[in-house]
Amino acid sequence: MNLMYNSTRNKQETATASQAILQGLATDGGLFVPNAIPALDKSVEELAKMSYQEVAYEVMKLYITDFTEEELKNCIKRAYDSKFDTTEIAPMVKKDGAYYLELFHGATIAFKDMALSILPHLLTTAAKKNNVKNEIVILTATSGDTGKAALAGFADVEGTSIIVFYPKNGVSPIQEKQMITQKGANTKVVGITGNFDDAQSGVKAMFNNKELAERMDKAGYQFSSANSINIGRLVPQIVYYVYAYSRLVKNGEIKVGDPMNVVVPTGNFGNILAAYYAKNMGLPINKLVCASNDNKVLYDFFQTGTYDKNREFILTTSPSMDILISSNLERLIYKIAGNDAEKCADLMQALSTKGVYNITPDMQANLADFVGGYTDEATTAKTIKAMYDKEGYVMDTHTAVAAGVYQGYVAKTGDKTPTVIASTASPYKFTRSVMNAIDSKYDSMGDFELVDELSKLSGVKVPNAIEEIRTAPVLHDIVCESEKMQATVEKILGL
Repeated sequence: MNLMYNSTRNKQETATASQAILQGLATDGGLFVPNAIPALDKSVEELAKMSYQEVAYEVMKLYITDFTEEELKNCIKRAYDSKFDTTEIAPMVKKDGAYYLELFHGATIAFKDMALSILPHLLTTAAKKNNVKNEIVILTATSGDTGKAALAGFADVEGTSIIVFYPKNGVSPIQEKQMITQKGANTKVVGITGNFDDAQSGVKAMFNNKELAERMDKAGYQFSSANSINIGRLVPQIVYYVYAYSRLVKNGEIKVGDPMNVVVPTGNFGNILAAYYAKNMGLPINKLVCASNDNKVLYDFFQTGTYDKNREFILTTSPSMDILISSNLERLIYKIAGNDAEKCADLMQALSTKGVYNITPDMQANLADFVGGYTDEATTAKTIKAMYDKEGYVMDTHTAVAAGVYQGYVAKTGDKTPTVIASTASPYKFTRSVMNAIDSKYDSMGDFELVDELSKLSGVKVPNAIEEIRTAPVLHDIVCESEKMQATVEKILGL
């Protein structure tokens, strides 16, 4: 039974899974969604006996139905291998009454590796299936983590090239160094003088530019996306929530059927949307706690039913969440509108023209599974220090936002449901912010001195991802104004 996908803005625009992965974005600017969310067809008892790779197959086969078993298993095998520094791929540790799902053991030490390790294989398989002869140009905007994970995934992958845009002064020094030292003949990295929303808007504008698409096609190119708007990014993320639940059962922490809550530090809304899809597949998730930093556009949305991006953009110590337009929220809006593409298109048009939209009371009632929370900068730092003092466990700033929100949620509600917190990045990615939170005396040290100090403090070996950029030369130094993004792409591609 082939699962089909349609645009959130027009039900008539349909695609197979492989076509949706290839396109990235629907032609009307909408996002591809499955026409039905499939139910899990393996029991939790069965899943509990499986490896991460086996669970990945059981989940992904339900969404990517036009791949053969051999094709999909080959993609999974090539993605989840020795690139990860733990055999479990996504280990879970219990600290201070919650379960931290560590999603940062891949090549670039952030949760984006979970999906971006497999996306290049899904994409090249999809291209063969659809007889694509053009070179696929991956065009991506990043708030810090997607960029490096996508660059690492696509570097020197035949038939592809990748261009990543990032806010020049809006990522951590380690995040920037990871990107601008990236090897690969097919990789390009561009800093923009603007914020992540400017980068994301510029990328979307290029995807929606028909005249540019025609010129590219004549030159033998076509765009695709590695951003979380691509369904090939979202589906692999569903896997780790199913895996986490099966591990809690396997380890005797819960019984089959017992509920669990999830807390997810949220920027572009893809990671928490994956948990929502897992819930809709039959996983007994009770509450989905959406954790924001000072850019609390999502917190306000869940409180009021109004999404309003017209506000100050705040640079924080959790930069991957410094986002005011959460693209993947569109998929949730479509679902809570009763899969009404016309209604969804109207709301997205309002966001585009006025920067604000209001959902109906009925739609708001469909958000009952979600809880919004946020922590300010001081609380984030306090949470890092308190966890280190109590457990000797060092977490990154994004995970700390989630932990701070979780503590506030429990204090307010008394809800003691077993809770999985998505730990989305290694503390090594944000050493200065993390070390300053533990003790301000570290602020006088250089970035790599801090890395060594963090290793001593945490007892965790410095990851390869950090070691390899210590002395790596800068290979990418292009910077452009946000309005010159298209001209920069045209120059890179020689159009």
